[in-house]
Amino acid sequence: MPTTRLFTSADAPELAALVRRNRDFLAPWEPERDESYYATETQHARLQHALREHAAGRMVPLAILDDADRIAGGVTVNSIDRGAFQSAAIGYWVSESHNGRGLATRAVAETVRMAFTDLGLHRLQAETLPHNTASQRVLLSNGFTPYGRAPEYLRIAGRWQEHILYQAITPSS
Repeated sequence: MPTTRLFTSADAPELAALVRRNRDFLAPWEPERDESYYATETQHARLQHALREHAAGRMVPLAILDDADRIAGGVTVNSIDRGAFQSAAIGYWVSESHNGRGLATRAVAETVRMAFTDLGLHRLQAETLPHNTASQRVLLSNGFTPYGRAPEYLRIAGRWQEHILYQAITPSS
C-alpha cells in the first residue's frame, strides 16, 4: 500500500484541520504563519496553486497517508529544474500523532524513487535545522548526505536560522 498520493483540491478541508491541530507542533520548524493560513479556503488555494505547478512540471505535491488512508502530512518535490541541472528540492512533514513511527521515512523513500525514476531527476536537495535530528535521520536513511551548512538560510519560527544542506544523487546506471 503506497504511503503517498497526489494531493487534490478536495483535500483542503482535511488538510486545513490537520495543520490547525498541528500548529504548535510544527511552529518550530516552519515560517511564521498568518492566521489565515489555517483556513480551509487558504489550503484550497495553496493546493490549487500546487496542482497548477504540478501540471506545468515544476512541482509534485503529495499527501502522506496513514494506515487508514487519512492525510498525516505532506511531501513535496519543489523547484524542479530541467536542463543540465535535473534537480529539485524535497520537503516533508508529518503530524505530531504520526511522528516517530517511520511514516516520513517511508514517504520520503517513495518520493525519492519517484523523483529518480518517473521524473528522471539526477539530484534532490533538502535542508534541516541543526537541531532537527528526526528529520536528519529521515534523510540519512534515504541516502541523503550532508554537504554543507548555510548560515541564516531560512526564516523559520520568526528568525533567520542556519541549516544543514543535504543531497541525494541518483544511483549510476
